[in-house]
Amino acid sequence: MSGILVHEWLTPTGGSENVFEVLADTFPDAERFCLWNESAGRFTGVSESILAKTPLRRSRPLALPFMPLVWRHLPARDADWILCSSHAFAHQARFAGPARKAPKLVYAYTPARYIWVPDLDPRGAGPVARLMSAALRPIDRRRASEPVAIACDSQFVRDRIARTWGRDAAVIYAPVDVARLKAADRQLTPADQRVIDSLPADFVLGVSRFIEYKRLDLVIAAGVAAGSPVVLAGQGPDQPRLQEIAAKHPGQVTFVGRPSDGLLRELYRRARVVIFPPVEDFGIVPVEAMALGTPVVSNAVGGGSETVVAGVTGAHVREWTPQEMAAAVEQASACTPQACLDRADEFDTPVFVKAMKTWVADNTGDEDVRP
Repeated sequence: MSGILVHEWLTPTGGSENVFEVLADTFPDAERFCLWNESAGRFTGVSESILAKTPLRRSRPLALPFMPLVWRHLPARDADWILCSSHAFAHQARFAGPARKAPKLVYAYTPARYIWVPDLDPRGAGPVARLMSAALRPIDRRRASEPVAIACDSQFVRDRIARTWGRDAAVIYAPVDVARLKAADRQLTPADQRVIDSLPADFVLGVSRFIEYKRLDLVIAAGVAAGSPVVLAGQGPDQPRLQEIAAKHPGQVTFVGRPSDGLLRELYRRARVVIFPPVEDFGIVPVEAMALGTPVVSNAVGGGSETVVAGVTGAHVREWTPQEMAAAVEQASACTPQACLDRADEFDTPVFVKAMKTWVADNTGDEDVRP
């Protein structure tokens, strides 16, 4: 039997691209299709939609209103099943030809945030975006009734799917290359070693792109509450604001811009705890930290609350008060590296691959893909 893997658009990096790469490896005989491919060679041999032939491929915001229409008028294909990797409108995909009648499955990272939960996505906050969202929601909900089955990357997203699309979904946690993280060489470049040597012996760590919704200000606040030095690894437009906050605590906050993979792994290993404040649909940072033996303080809402086991591999914070943050850092610090390592194994790529193959086989009848 033959399948088609569908994705929104492809870029060189990104969490959904990482999952799509695993899907492509899991189903190597399936055709791959996207709106446009801007992956700088990471993905090759991927079919593109008509939008790829227009200047709109350079601007997702301008292309957004056209996406639902394009997804409904895809070229003729012959396939036995279709698997859509969707965080916007890819779940609406409809091909002409024999594939029109093929069972469609959806792996949803989330229903489109900017039309369903604009409070979590600034792209949906403006008056024009809200007006467009009101028009798109009933269409999106109706077309979400088409798949024979939906899976998603966390219970948090499953609940959102139930509220927005009125559908149930299986939870198949996103894959993290835990085995690679554990096996990686610890040898650092001289430049990276100098960075490590300059850091405090004991610190709490925040890792992400420096954008406001990642709430790295709360990482600083947690370190201050716990009386611990803070290291922030990453870069982004929120850095000036974070530096202003850090200036109020002289000598307590260190910024590490654009760490290499090796340096980032060493930061994870050396941190007392990793602080993960944002409300994320899944969130790869906590799993990466646990894969390197480091406990995590996560938000009590969102994907981090599912991957981090309170009292075993970290702690959850609901109200980010100084008292609760200090207690959470203390609780997480008492967790053992082995417990973190064992928990991370539950999100390793082979776990995802086995669950995905089973789910596709169960819902399409394609026994060739069953593990």
